[in-house]
Amino acid sequence: MSTPPEQPTSPLGRPNGEEPHVPGLLRTAAAYAWRIIAVGVVVRVVFSVLGQFHRVAVAVFLGLVITAVLRPVTGLLARFMPRPLAVAAALIGGAVLVLGALALVGEAAAGQRSGLEKEFVAGIDRIERQLEEPPFHVPPDAFDDLRSRIGKLLSSHRSTLISTALSGASRLIEVLTVLALAVFCAVFFTYSGDRQWQWVCDQLHDGARRRVTVAGQAAWRTFTGYTHGILLVAATNAVLVGIALFALGVPLAVPLALLEFLAAFIPLIGSPIALAIAAVVALATKGPLIALLVVALIVVIGQIEGHLLHPIVMSWAVRLHPVVVALAVVGGAVAAGVIGAVVAVPLVAVVWSVHQAIRNHADADADADADGPK
Repeated sequence: MSTPPEQPTSPLGRPNGEEPHVPGLLRTAAAYAWRIIAVGVVVRVVFSVLGQFHRVAVAVFLGLVITAVLRPVTGLLARFMPRPLAVAAALIGGAVLVLGALALVGEAAAGQRSGLEKEFVAGIDRIERQLEEPPFHVPPDAFDDLRSRIGKLLSSHRSTLISTALSGASRLIEVLTVLALAVFCAVFFTYSGDRQWQWVCDQLHDGARRRVTVAGQAAWRTFTGYTHGILLVAATNAVLVGIALFALGVPLAVPLALLEFLAAFIPLIGSPIALAIAAVVALATKGPLIALLVVALIVVIGQIEGHLLHPIVMSWAVRLHPVVVALAVVGGAVAAGVIGAVVAVPLVAVVWSVHQAIRNHADADADADADGPK
C-alpha cells in the first residue's frame, strides 16, 4: 500500500493554510479592545478640539444653566404678557437678584473689615501663645523665623505676583466676555430653544430624527432636573451654614455662606472645602473651641446633604452611584480644573439618561414590531 503524501507544515508544526486556534474569550476581548481604543481616540480628539474653544463651551454651558433656571419663570410670566417681555422680565429679575446678593456680601465684608483685621491679629497672637504653652512648647523664635521666611518669599516673588495680578485683569475681561456670551445664548434659548431644537431634528432622516428627539428630551429633562436640584441643595446648605456661623459669632457669616452656596456646585468635595475655610476664619478670630464647632458643622452638613438632600432632591433627576459621582468629579478636575469638576456630574448624568432613553426607545420599537400584523 502506498502511504499518502505528507502535507507541508508551518514552522509552528501546523499544516499550511490552517488557522491557529484562538479561544472564543480572547476573540471577544480583542474585538472589544480595538473598538474601545477607537472610541477613546475619537473622544480624545473631540475633547482636544473642544479644549481649543473651551471659553465658547463654558459660555454655552452657562447659557443652558441660565435657561434651565429662567425658563419656568418665563413660562409663568408668558401667561400674562407677550413672551419677549416675559423673557426680558425674567432675565432682569435674575440679574437684580444676583447683583443684590453680591452687593449684600460686599457691604457685609466692608462693614466688618476694620474689626476683622484686629480680630485676626489678636487671634494669631492668641494661637501663638497657646502653641508656646504645654503640651506643644513651640519656641517663640519659630514664629519670628516663619514670618521672616514668608517676607523673603514674597519679596523674592514680587515680580511674579505683579505679573499674576496683571494677568488677573485680562482674566477678568475673559470672564466678562464669557458671561456676556452666556447671557446672549440664554436669551435665545429661553425665547425659542424648542424651535431651534426642532429645526436641528428636521435636518435628519426619519429614523435618526426619532432617536435624536428622544435623546434630546431625555438630556434636557435630566439637565434641568440636575440644575434645579443642585440649586436647592446649594441654597439649603448656604442657609444652614449662614445661620450656624451667625449663631457662633464667626465674622463674615454672609460671605462664607455665599462661598458655601457656590462650592455646593462641586459635589462631595465643594462643601467641605468651603467649610474648612470657615473653620480657619473661626480659628483665627474666635479660637480653637469655635473652630472645632465649625468642624463639627462640616460633618453635620455633610450628613444632611449626603443622606437627606441628595437622595430626596436629586434622585428623581440624577440616578448615579456615589462612586460614579466621585470618579466624575475627580476626572473632571484633573482634565479641566474647577470647571471640569462642576461640569462632570451633569455631563455624565446626561450621557447616561440619553443611553437609557435610546435603549428604551429601541425596545419599544422592537415590541411594536413584534405585536404588529403578521
